[in-house]
Amino acid sequence: MTPRDGAIARFLARAGWGDAARAPLAGDASFRRYDRVRLGRRSAVLMDAPPPLNDVRPFLAVDRLLRAHGLSAPEILAEDAEAGLVLLEDLGDATYGRVLAEGGDEAALYRLAVDALIHLHGRFRPNGGPLSAFDEARALREVELLLDWLWPAMMGAAASDGVRAAYREAWRAALPARESAPSCLALFDFHIDNLMWLKGRPGIKACGLLDFQDAVLAPVTFDLVSLLEDARRDVPAALAEQLIGHYLAAFPEIREEDFRASYCVIGAQRSTRILGTFARLKLRDSKPGYLAHIPRVWRWLGQDLAHPALAPVRAWFDRHIPPERRTVPEALRA
Repeated sequence: MTPRDGAIARFLARAGWGDAARAPLAGDASFRRYDRVRLGRRSAVLMDAPPPLNDVRPFLAVDRLLRAHGLSAPEILAEDAEAGLVLLEDLGDATYGRVLAEGGDEAALYRLAVDALIHLHGRFRPNGGPLSAFDEARALREVELLLDWLWPAMMGAAASDGVRAAYREAWRAALPARESAPSCLALFDFHIDNLMWLKGRPGIKACGLLDFQDAVLAPVTFDLVSLLEDARRDVPAALAEQLIGHYLAAFPEIREEDFRASYCVIGAQRSTRILGTFARLKLRDSKPGYLAHIPRVWRWLGQDLAHPALAPVRAWFDRHIPPERRTVPEALRA
């Protein structure tokens, strides 16, 4: 038994689950792992997030905040933040991704997710808590991932100082438009793999929420972009437009022009970050499975770059990475 195994065994024993059977659940792109634990007819989910690579305290804080706002984040059954261990309510296996793959009602599921966001955005008020702001400095750091990881794979060499300087200048010119929409709590990874269909629960409580430890204060467009410009799944344009209209109808004080500018800037920034992240997952972490999604992310990026607010960024991409080069580099396929 490893020291980590011993820490987990002691944690489960203290929580009253010492005799539970454990089985691994599908992981994600992080250094966390999840097990389903069963004891008789009961089940729960163990989050194993060993420090210093992980810190479960943001997850715990956001979980409690979401539940206090009437949303279906998993109940916290036991916790040891110092050890990076949390025992959570088991929300089941009906992820949006699985339900949709089995023929679930796409429009109804997506509308439910947007209704959950409408509920949250209509009630949440920042109170100086533990949430960090999605500010310009962070946005710039994240778009640098494309130059750090994808660019060398595409070009065979590191980006020059001149290329980097022009890139930063273009993003600095575009990023202020993201703030044309109001800010709220953003769960950061609000997409179908982190949403659960909880069939027996009423209203918005039927939308279960997972994987929100990276939550930030960001424009209200942030989670809508995560949902509707999903790196892993094509969302029909007509459905996306319908849902954007549904959201805007709930907040008539938000001008559509401002919303669209924020949405596209957030979308372009997010897609750029994801392109760099997927390259890093392959090159640094030996996780090639995300490469299959790169063409879709390029398409989302191209779609958002068409907005006038992104003209400087579009010009940079058209000069340095024109549309015909927006593919999976051969260096990543190896």
